[in-house]
Amino acid sequence: MNINWTINDLGLPGVSGEESLLARVKNLPLTFAEISQLSGRADRIGVTRAFRKVIETFPVPEQEIPAGFKVVLSFAERVLRVDLVRDISYDKNNCLRPTKVLFSADSANPYEIAPIRDYIANLTCNPGIIYDLFINNPDANVGNHFKTRDEVMAEIGRILGSGADISVELNDPFGKSDSELLEEAEKFREMLSEYRVVIKVPHTGVVNASNVGNLLAGDKRLNMHYNSPATEDAFRGHRLALLLREHGFRVNFTLMFEPWQAALALQARPYFINSFIRHRLIQSKTIDHYLKLYQNTADKKYLEQLREFMVDKDYLPGNQANMDLDTVFNEAESILKHRQFRTHEGADGLDAVRQNLRLLRESNLPDTRLIVCSIDGNDNYPDIDRLLSTNEYSDMAGRVVVTAEPRYLARFTSANQVVSYQRRFLNAANGMG
Repeated sequence: MNINWTINDLGLPGVSGEESLLARVKNLPLTFAEISQLSGRADRIGVTRAFRKVIETFPVPEQEIPAGFKVVLSFAERVLRVDLVRDISYDKNNCLRPTKVLFSADSANPYEIAPIRDYIANLTCNPGIIYDLFINNPDANVGNHFKTRDEVMAEIGRILGSGADISVELNDPFGKSDSELLEEAEKFREMLSEYRVVIKVPHTGVVNASNVGNLLAGDKRLNMHYNSPATEDAFRGHRLALLLREHGFRVNFTLMFEPWQAALALQARPYFINSFIRHRLIQSKTIDHYLKLYQNTADKKYLEQLREFMVDKDYLPGNQANMDLDTVFNEAESILKHRQFRTHEGADGLDAVRQNLRLLRESNLPDTRLIVCSIDGNDNYPDIDRLLSTNEYSDMAGRVVVTAEPRYLARFTSANQVVSYQRRFLNAANGMG
């Protein structure tokens, strides 16, 4: 016989003045073991100040708990206190979402976000997504209705409600002082609330305030190798991440393309780390293609084409367009070796995902999640889906957020036989047999 226990079965009187708030959790399920553990330890039951603040911030219907929060119980002076703690793994009413893997929209288009709002636990965007893909795109920003970043973000916040975190990137991590960056972040916190806002901080590498202008003028290239940054420049993003964390912000530490970035990124205690997939995999395939052409023909024109490609994709700095071809060959081989591209570990481009999950598993940051991002094409999502159901990684599925443009995720709700069967059903309903 199954007996359904709830908080109500504790039989504790409510703290005066908190009855309406306690009504939201009176039917919260408890196990018999929890009932036994809690009984006799308190004289009354109430809510925390944090509980009250969440309800004031997200005024959901009576007897409901907002999505994006889990219930936590604690004791204080013989009072059992009910708290609400931010956790995007939870839907409304303290119910876990259907799957451990969470989904996220990589978009700033309110019209695309609205149809997917009930199925995502996060949203990510950046200046390119906000301005290039939406505000300044007349096909997306219908009638030029939205004119500023703040208008866009406020509307996205309204659409998503309480259940989804919103990762937004600072416009310029190089040209502003720490106080100016904190002021910009604070503006987002006021707009989206402390519960939802996540500040995206990019890795900066060799880019700094002195040379960032080179990316905006002339051939828009740096004359520095990407793996030779000054120490201060390389750790600027890490420092900003820690600075924001010290001021109460959660950080999405972004622009993570190689698995070796993860362990140092975790030192900044981010809320999210990232694995960028699409372009990196495409580039690996292109490098491998040129190397095979050269190895099969010994024609150095393929190494010249490879060199041009590597300059174009910033593997080589702009001032090394005439690099010795043997060096080009060796650098290209090194790239594929570290990506394990010619093995099962990296042939699908998910080597960084695998390594990042291993690092997270062994980390002391239980609330940090991995965002798998920059995915597209026929293979990326199916490969990720299979990876997270394997024996090695199934235990880490609850630490993963898969983000993509809503239209890309929508592809994987369909199949060819959906069309075939709909044809059959609709014609049958029309009496056509």
